[in-house]
Amino acid sequence: MNLLISFLFAALVAQDGSTAAPQPTPQQQKQIQQAQQQQPQVIAGPITLAASTKKKILEVRVGGVTTKRYDIAVGTKAHPTPNGTFVVRHIVWNPAWVPPDASWAKGKKATPPGHPKNPMKVVKIFFQEPDYYIHGTGDEDSLGSAASHGCIRLSQKDAFALGRYIMDHAGAEKSDEWYAGVFSRGVSADIHLPKGVGLVIGP
Repeated sequence: MNLLISFLFAALVAQDGSTAAPQPTPQQQKQIQQAQQQQPQVIAGPITLAASTKKKILEVRVGGVTTKRYDIAVGTKAHPTPNGTFVVRHIVWNPAWVPPDASWAKGKKATPPGHPKNPMKVVKIFFQEPDYYIHGTGDEDSLGSAASHGCIRLSQKDAFALGRYIMDHAGAEKSDEWYAGVFSRGVSADIHLPKGVGLVIGP
């Protein structure tokens, strides 16, 4: 990349008439072309999410271009993940878990934020409140299968990365210190996004 910058600078100097721009050798020209090809592509546009219950994959798209892809677990046949078009507007970091009013949750106890038995782990990303959301899981062996009660599961690392990416691109950017503070204090942080993020779920 330094070679490319050097020749561009030399060309600009030559335009002022101070000196002639050097001509790259064939080998240097090849290096310049390789450097140009390696420059990162800047993608602009709205952020959207797309999940496949068949492929067990969730994609992040910017301007229609897939920029991130995560392995997920989805709902079982008895408790399927809803298909359709949704909007993510609400994220809870370090959430508590309260058993829903459902037969499968009878006898289960509520767990506070950060508790080892809390099935939500680091974050809940709601797409159809109050029952359906994207969340981390301690059962990462379930990823790639139909294993949940309708929610979308990611690894804890991926759930954190996705939640923060959504925050950064939906008008709710926070610092590293903010996230560290949420988890160190053992409390939940309830965030309502200034901008909704579309999510399409299909086969």
